[in-house]
Amino acid sequence: MHGLQGFIPQVALPDDWAADALAFPFVDRELLVALEAPAGDNRVRVLQYEEVEAMHVEGRLSIKRRQFLGTLGGRQAYSLELEPFAEAPSGLGLHNLRRLVPMLSHDHFWLAARAVQIVAWDRDHQFCGRCGAGIEVHGGERSKHCGRCQLTVYPRISPAVIVLVERGDEILLARSPHFLPGVYSTLAGFVEPGETLESTVRREIHEEVGVTVQNIRYFGSQPWPFPNSLMIGFRADHADGDIVIDGVEIEAAGWFRRDSLPKLPFKLSIARALIEAFLAEG
Repeated sequence: MHGLQGFIPQVALPDDWAADALAFPFVDRELLVALEAPAGDNRVRVLQYEEVEAMHVEGRLSIKRRQFLGTLGGRQAYSLELEPFAEAPSGLGLHNLRRLVPMLSHDHFWLAARAVQIVAWDRDHQFCGRCGAGIEVHGGERSKHCGRCQLTVYPRISPAVIVLVERGDEILLARSPHFLPGVYSTLAGFVEPGETLESTVRREIHEEVGVTVQNIRYFGSQPWPFPNSLMIGFRADHADGDIVIDGVEIEAAGWFRRDSLPKLPFKLSIARALIEAFLAEG
């Protein structure tokens, strides 16, 4: 999977913001963007920092906390936590990142995905979880340090495996109750303490659809901000067993041939990349 190209992560807030700096302002987990077309048209624009700062000064919105993300192609980028407001300023709208997938460029979406996790981490770690004292950003790394008990905390990243199971010219796809109507995808699940990634693959596949797999091989990885996952992709071959869904995390599953695929996940996802890799080999 391709990462965020031309991005240099940084932590310390610059002395001043550049005129063309990018801004990723969030209210909870919704990003404030400029609406570039009439309602219903999927065109939005990432805001510039100076636009958000001007609205803050004018009292149209309130910036609660600011974080410096780094530079994208030499252009400064900031994440911002906003105070909730009853109505977005004229010409702007709040959207969940899932809705923005088809509306933003690849780089802006993945930088927003980084930003929402940093905003949430900064918001949720104002005090030490061990002794309750206030904690502050620590040095030049993305961490916070407690001066009282010396605890250092970092942004939480939750590893999860995502797997394309293959059987000859068929692949196993399933759908969860929270998927969009008609969409089927690859199987996934979180890594438990003490597990290897390979053992997680075997456990999750067996728990969710009742089959066993073999020939597990690494494919790639992708950060996934829902809320703070790192998706680690694998391909694996069916070894034994018929599909028996768990009925909780999975509501339907089946074997699909290249010429009879259901509706698939969106193209920026590692799930779609796994499927596309299989299709390209046919």
